[in-house]
Parts: sequence; structure tokens; C-alpha cells
Amino acid sequence: MKIQSKQNNSLGWWTKGDFIPETGEHAIKSAIADVACPIYIINKDGHLAVAKDGTASIGGRGPSKPPVKSSDYPIAAYAPSLHPENLGDPYFKKSHNLRYAYIAGAMANGITSVEMVEKVGRAGMIGFFGAAGLPLDEIESAIVKLQKTMAGNPFGFNLIHSPNDPELEAALVGLYLKQEVRLVSASAYLDITFPLVYFRVKGIHQDNTGNIVCPNKIISKVSRVEVARKFFSPPPDKLLIRLVERKMITQEEASLAKSVPMADDLTAEADSGGHTDNRPAFTLLPTILALRDEIVDKYKYKRPISVGLAGGIATPDSAAAAFAMGAAYILTGSINQSCVEAGTSDTVRQMLAEVRQADVTMAPAADMFEMGVKVQVLKRGTMFPFRAAKLYDLYSTYNSLDSIPDKEKEILEKDFFRSSFRQTWEQTKSFFAIRDPAQIIRAVKDPKHKMALVFRSYLGLSSNWANSGEPSRKIDYQIWCGPAMSAFNQWVKGSFLEKPDNRKTVTVAMNLLLGACVATRVNWIKNQGVTLQPGIGKFSPMELSKIMGMLETGHC
Repeated sequence: MKIQSKQNNSLGWWTKGDFIPETGEHAIKSAIADVACPIYIINKDGHLAVAKDGTASIGGRGPSKPPVKSSDYPIAAYAPSLHPENLGDPYFKKSHNLRYAYIAGAMANGITSVEMVEKVGRAGMIGFFGAAGLPLDEIESAIVKLQKTMAGNPFGFNLIHSPNDPELEAALVGLYLKQEVRLVSASAYLDITFPLVYFRVKGIHQDNTGNIVCPNKIISKVSRVEVARKFFSPPPDKLLIRLVERKMITQEEASLAKSVPMADDLTAEADSGGHTDNRPAFTLLPTILALRDEIVDKYKYKRPISVGLAGGIATPDSAAAAFAMGAAYILTGSINQSCVEAGTSDTVRQMLAEVRQADVTMAPAADMFEMGVKVQVLKRGTMFPFRAAKLYDLYSTYNSLDSIPDKEKEILEKDFFRSSFRQTWEQTKSFFAIRDPAQIIRAVKDPKHKMALVFRSYLGLSSNWANSGEPSRKIDYQIWCGPAMSAFNQWVKGSFLEKPDNRKTVTVAMNLLLGACVATRVNWIKNQGVTLQPGIGKFSPMELSKIMGMLETGHC
């Protein structure tokens, strides 16, 4: 490859060792991909070459001066080694016992399954079990299994905001405290709640050196700056007072809680699948990082708060961009749902593997239906988003099921519910009789609330149909998905990861991390004035065994 660099900015000189520098596009591409080894790009007789050994002298003789001996060559660029372990915030990795700054985010209804949490945890990452939407006994079973199989390995559980069902949120916190679940992913929160504060501050104490210790850790996931401010701040005084009055915590615990933030760490959630505000990552993360610095300075916390990024991370370039912007870690979601360990059906995995850029849209959320909150879902191959929007329009227009026009009622009973309103209500009652009987009492008094529960039943079941792969309901599948899925599919096209059967969560994660290292090193070289040919920085997916073998041995 002919030299294309600003040689007046030469970094120094390189002296040949035992190996002759290699020229050519392939040699440079291979050297960049060998991320465990540093790279010296040199000017060898007017061509770019890669030096694998020898001695480098940075600075000293200027490029205009002749070399001391014929084996000396001017250095055009240098890129140090960059192992995937070195990406992200060292403090974050140390505090959570991680090898890699990577989180497999919680996807509801057990889509982030026990198996997925086990696999990523044993690989030195962390996964959060998707507890949202599951009954307490299933969550407890998952807790017992993970505590048994993951001794010494990191893992956590999801804690989702339940504004329409605060009793459920409180019950889940009670279960976590009882079973000594020490790490939760707090998601979809609009405000700090009583149960969330209880989880955070229960058991807080000072160690022998006077440091405040919070046994229960929270990694929050937010997409709004005003919500991030609440998680960066200490627990609200009014909720601490209530906890003390109810004798749920001691006065000492309440006093200590005023010196710690609500969250240990926070994920800035950009345009993601599920609950999202569709925020652009390139504006959301810097804003939240600046807010973090402001709040930490205000309260003088002794422990730093790490801020990671989620939403749209599905390729080596997007992962590299996240770390380059200062993300302490990255969190993935949509792409994990297409992996074999996900608690969903093969049909859904295949549908996700075919997603393209315009195949996602927003639809009403089952858990926050009355509030008009939406989630991002797949629209390709399913009628769910359109039918869910129709239900919300009817809910907004009418005050009861009885007031819905007969023509609309006929469509709902035939195509949506496949049963009469009466039968659907009876099924809904049976569900809430176990889950939350207070909802039934309220529905009897409030016809509009009854209508909301009936409509929510369709929204809730649609996710279950997708996870179980119910063939008769494929047109109604609710599949949480963001545009990251499209980017991932485009990146892996033509590789072994194109087929869903080959997509394993750890394999996907390591390809993203290794690819991010390659992309970062390419940019380091370019930023030193060297022009590389198109395609040199392209990273194609590799089998996990090959990745780990390369990282463990290197070719330096």
C-alpha cells in the first residue's frame, strides 16, 4: 500500500528486529485485528508497513533528518494493544466483579432467561433476569437456581416500575430482600418509589473504617434527564421518614441513606426496544454524564457513579462509539432476544433475524396502558402494534365496553379477543383474582377501568403468545425490538451469525467487544494522519473459540 500519511508529523523512528516489516493491505488489517499486540505503522520506501518487533524511538530525530542506519524507518502511526477487557470503566468492572464492561439487559417475561444470565455471568459479564411480567413463584424459582449455580459469578434481577400495581412492586422487593438478591436493574421508573427506596437502604451501615456500605445495589436504566437526576440524588426524605415511621428501617439507616445516591450506576437508555423515549444516544449520554458530574460534586459522594449506554448498540462501530463517548459499559437487549438462550420461541428468533431498519414502531404498553406510555416493538410480520393502537384509541374515546359501537365490538370479539367481551372479562378476572384482586373491585365500580383491564389482557397475552410460539396467534405477537436489530442483521449478513441457530449471547457479545477494539484502533491510526484503504477496519464475526484463542495467546 502506497504511503498516505503526513510524514511531517512522524512520531519517531523504528529500528528493525528479527522480522522484516510486512507491507500490503492484508498485513495491516491482520495486525489491527490482533488487538492484544501494539502496532507500529512505518514508512518503508514510500509504502505503509507493519512492524511486529524491533525497537521504537518516539520523538528524538525529526523526520527530515536521515536515519542513523539503513534499518531505521520513520513511524507513521502507533496504536497500543487494546484487549476487550480494557474497554469501559475499571472501577465499574471491579465493583461488580466483571471481566468485561458488558451487560445483557433484562427483557421481561423471562426472555432474559436463567440460562442467558448464567452464560454471560460465567463469561465475565453480567446479565439481569427478566422478572417483569412473571408471577412471584417463577421469579423465586429463578432466584434459587441462580444463587445455586452462580456462586462467585455476577448476576442480577429486574425491578420494573409498576405505577398501576404498586403492591406487586412492593411484593417483589420483599421477595428480593428475603432471598438476599443484592443487585437489581431498576427500569421504566418515572419517579422514585417507596419500595425502591426500601430495597436500596435496607441494611445500610458503616464498616470498621467508617465507610458507608449499601448491601443492596441498583443499576438504574433511564432515558430522561429529570429521572436520571432523581437516581443520582439521595433517597427522598419523605420516603425515608415513612420507612422509619413504619419501622421498616431504623433511624440510623435513614441518616446514612442521605449520603448515598439512589443508584450505584446508571444506564442511559437511548432508542431501544420496549419502554423507550427514542432518545438519540449522541445527545443523551453526554447530557447525563454532565448531570452526573454536577450531582456528584454537589453531594461529594465518596464512590463514583458509573454511567453506561444502551439502545442501538448492535455493531462493533456502535459499541466503539459508546466507549469513545465515555460510557462506562454497554448494555444490549434487542439482539440478545434473537439468541438461542433467550426465553422466547424459534419463530420469534427467525422473525428478529429478518428485521430491517423500518420494521419497528411504537405501540401502547400493557403495564402503563392508561397513562398512554408506549413501547417499541416489531411491526414486520405482526398486526400487534396496529391492533394495540386501535385499543388505546377506543379506550380514549369511550367510557365503557358497553358504549363501544356494535361494529367495533364485533371486530374486537372476532379478531382481537376471539371471544365475547363477557368471556374475555371472566378470563381477565381470573388472572387478577390471583395477581391483584383490588383491580377487580375497582373495575366493578369503574366501567372505564374494566375496559382498560380487558384491553390490557390482549396486550399482555400477545407477549406470551410470542414467547411460546403459539402458531394460531402469530399475527398478534408482541415482540419488543429496537432499530439495533436491523443494524445487527446487516452486520452479520453472510456470516455464521446470520442464522438464529448460531447466535449465542456470549459469542455475540465477544464479537461486539473485539470488533469495538478493532474499530477503535483503526480510528487511532487515522487520527495520526494515516489514510487507510476502505475495508481495512471492517470486522467480520468470528467463532467464539477463535476469538478467545487469539486473545489468550496473541501473535506479538
